[in-house]
Amino acid sequence: MQFGLFGGARTKRSVGIEDSQGYESFIDYVVEADRLGFKHMFMVEHHFTGQGQVSASMTLLAYLAAKTQQIRLGTAVVVLPWHNPVLVAEQAATLDLLSGGRFDFGVGKGYRQAEFDGFCIPMAEATERFDEAMEIIRKAWTTDGRFTHHGKRWHYDNILVEPEPLQRPHPPLWLAAGSHDSVRRAAREGYNLLLDQLAQVDQIIQRIAIFREECERIGRPYDPNMVATSRALQMIHSESERAQAYETRQRVIKMIGDLARDKLADRIEEDTAPLLGTPDEVIARLKQLEAGGATNILLVDPNASVANLRTFAREVMPAFHATRAAAAE
Repeated sequence: MQFGLFGGARTKRSVGIEDSQGYESFIDYVVEADRLGFKHMFMVEHHFTGQGQVSASMTLLAYLAAKTQQIRLGTAVVVLPWHNPVLVAEQAATLDLLSGGRFDFGVGKGYRQAEFDGFCIPMAEATERFDEAMEIIRKAWTTDGRFTHHGKRWHYDNILVEPEPLQRPHPPLWLAAGSHDSVRRAAREGYNLLLDQLAQVDQIIQRIAIFREECERIGRPYDPNMVATSRALQMIHSESERAQAYETRQRVIKMIGDLARDKLADRIEEDTAPLLGTPDEVIARLKQLEAGGATNILLVDPNASVANLRTFAREVMPAFHATRAAAAE
């Protein structure tokens, strides 16, 4: 089993300017994760929320590429319907080059109506825009020389996208998917799979099985690390902390709002999605995921706490592999 991170920085507005402290502490968090042996950092991107979330994910990842040595850096996700696909291909290839081939290109269609409204793009067009954008990006990265594209939304004549990405034929492609059809599509079209933090353990195991079966059906070699499962981390060290942990979980669910529909347990105590509990309980939950094929876990810590990372590396990671746990001391 291997571990990574999922999330992003947050800033706070004050006197009309953005407070950079949220970015600085987040950068420290990722640098420490790199030191502790975490394998991935997948950066969330959102727009128009008023919550100070990351909006220029590849810009921040480029900075992190210069601050880290080993950890892979990914987008989770670039919502392609909002972007010029050639510009995205150029930016992503540049990031792959700057990171020394440590970039993972996570993409999606988008799901927040407010973001589509903010960009003045009908959400009903998301699928067709996504499909055409991916066709162009793949072509930009794999065509030897110049290419031409004339589609429904985009037209390019005799263009050359540069630089070329360092990873060939291109950086690994990741697709956020949940429905059975979208999971099968990810397998068929050459994507790795990003699974969300709200899905219950049985749902995660089922989706991984579907992905693996579809890979086998089409003759695509399967590796467990082709699937990454994000899980909220809420470790406690005494029973007196449990009630507060449940309250925090309820607050997170309320903040997520409609995203949580049909994914959560009836009672917060029965919610199997988060890694909530003592270190031994967290290890047991991870063992359950591991037995079901989820061996690539992305931790979601809204506080981006270096102390939490060190505790997890010291008290949980050694139960799964020989890690540099001593670095957490």
